[in-house]
This record gives sequence, C-alpha cells and structure tokens, in this order.
Amino acid sequence: MTVPRPRRLRLLVAAIAGILMLTGSTLVAAASPSAAQLANGSGAPKPTIVLVHGAFADSSGWNTVASRLLSDGYPVIAFSNPLRGPALDAEYLRQFLSTIDGPVVLVGHSYGGAVITNAATGDPDVKALVYIAAYALAEGESVAAANALGGGHTDVIDHLIVRPFPGASGGDGDAYIDPAYFPTLFAQDLPKSTARVMAVSQRPGALAALVTPSGPPAWKDIPSWYLVARQDRIIPPEAERAMAQRAGSTTIEIDSSHVAMMSHPSAVLSLIKAAVRR
Repeated sequence: MTVPRPRRLRLLVAAIAGILMLTGSTLVAAASPSAAQLANGSGAPKPTIVLVHGAFADSSGWNTVASRLLSDGYPVIAFSNPLRGPALDAEYLRQFLSTIDGPVVLVGHSYGGAVITNAATGDPDVKALVYIAAYALAEGESVAAANALGGGHTDVIDHLIVRPFPGASGGDGDAYIDPAYFPTLFAQDLPKSTARVMAVSQRPGALAALVTPSGPPAWKDIPSWYLVARQDRIIPPEAERAMAQRAGSTTIEIDSSHVAMMSHPSAVLSLIKAAVRR
C-alpha cells in the first residue's frame, strides 16, 4: 500500500525525533567541555583557545597554529572578526564567548588585540590574554594613537584604499592595504606567492575602527603574554614594546614580520602554551 505523501512526511519527522531522543544524551556528552576538553596534568580541563584575527586578514592566518593546538588536544576556535570597530566587534566576541563552557585563553593578532582587550573585561572565564604583534590598548586610546607609542612609525596609513560599504557613516569606509604594497608591508617574510594571494583576498576593516577610543582594558585584571615582532611594518615594534610593558605582559621578541603566527608558528605556539600553563 502506498503511504500518502503528507503522512510519509509526518512519519519521517517522528522517526527523526525518535532518533534524537535516543541519542540526545550522546550528543550532549560529545558537545560538553568534559568530553571535548582533554585534562591536563592537574586534572583540570584544557582551556578553549580562541584565536582572533585582525584587519586585512581572516581566520585562515591561524591555520598552522590551530592545527598544532588541535594535535595537542586543545579545543580551538578561530573566531571570525567582523572588523567594524572595537565596540561592536568586542560585543560580538563577548556574546560568542558566552556560548563556551569552561576556561578560555584569548589570542589576538594585530587589531584582534584591541578586540580581546575590550571583550574580556569582566569575564571570569578568560584566564589569559595573548597578544601576537597586537594592540593592547589603554582606555580611551585608539589604534592610530597607539601606533605613535615609543616614537615608532608605520607607513601603512599612506597605502590604504578605502571603499564604501552600506550604512557607513560620513567619512567612513572599508580600508584595504593597496595590494601592490601588501607583501612588503604585511608579510615580507612569507613567500611572495603566498603574500600576493593574501593581498587579493584580504578582509577590509572599517576606517573608523582606527580612531575609535577603546574601553576599559581587560589586561588590568587578566594576566597577559605578548610577542613583539621586531620587523613589523604595520605596528611599530617600539609601540608593541610600550604596550606590552604597560600591560605588564610576559614578553618575548622575535625577528618576524607582522604575521608571526604564519612565519613563526612555533614561537607563537610556545607563547600560547606558556599562557595556558601559568
């Protein structure tokens, strides 16, 4: 006998519901931190490592670091940063973190540092902040102002291409690094073929994000670690040192371009693990 089509649909829905009821406990267990997070030597769960990219980049910049962390048994999420401005991006990350159970270590690169600085404030689950050539801003300070710390200089502002986006306020727009200058400014120690692809696939950031004042910094209450990239041409190394010192960060320096997580993943991985072991 042929079962009428509406009835077949009802039977299918009922069957799926039955499967979910039977396996619901298994699904919850698989998603729970106790199952997903592996215990460390002390018996406590390993923290979830949340990797936050900056402007002119995307989550793929963390691929090598994320792969090695996963191999070592860490829960990892490469957060997709909206790049709309410190307040909005931090609130987005703050709400995102509310969905993660257990301890968290936040790792920010470049402008991603400004985002974790704001998002982690008052969050008891964030146990450490790791800055990879990143902005550890003070309250009221902007990215543009931070670039002047320590007397350094960056040429990146002279090589931006600004394009409109819907809803942008007057004078705002999406800022890209001119692809002709991207390899030498952003990633001079990567293969040129890689840097060229990064240049044409870069994610822009809102121009207003460069001058928006930051909120109360999480590094005042949360321990921090900082990697200074001595060959950085986006954030002056002098500014990186000043921000790290001001935050009281445990600091290392390496001869790297701005994208240390790509050109020196082992050093970045070691710093993240140092923050985890604190």
